[in-house]
Amino acid sequence: MQIPKKVVDFLESQGFVIVSTLDKDGSIHNSCKGIVGIDKKGVIYLLDLYQAHTYKNLKSRHYISITAVDEDRFDGYCLKGKAELLKEDFIEPGIIKLWDTNITRRITQRIIKNLKEEKSSFGHPEANFPRPKYLIKMKVKRIVDLTGKK
Repeated sequence: MQIPKKVVDFLESQGFVIVSTLDKDGSIHNSCKGIVGIDKKGVIYLLDLYQAHTYKNLKSRHYISITAVDEDRFDGYCLKGKAELLKEDFIEPGIIKLWDTNITRRITQRIIKNLKEEKSSFGHPEANFPRPKYLIKMKVKRIVDLTGKK
């Protein structure tokens, strides 16, 4: 499935997305993940830093959705599909470079925002993130416009 340019642009502007997977009892598990790459032909790459719930869920049930919203623009999408897990050995160096660039961008944006707002606390949790151990490769099957527009 092709991902429209407006959806790609929207997702690339997000700091993170909400990833939903299914637990073994069928309940929904949500977590925050960063997108590191989008192939307009219908593939989204996400890095997961912790091999915890999302990892365990995707090992046995490959269904996944990602949701992103922008309250100010009243815009958002939910993309549904199937996931494949790629181990660290199969992560292309270019993907890790994109991840490093995203982390640097997020820290820089936070510093600038804190300076503008004259905040005295300058925490940067991204600087302490562990290196990714695996990559989630999501094949998009369906895109839902959360505003109800077509």
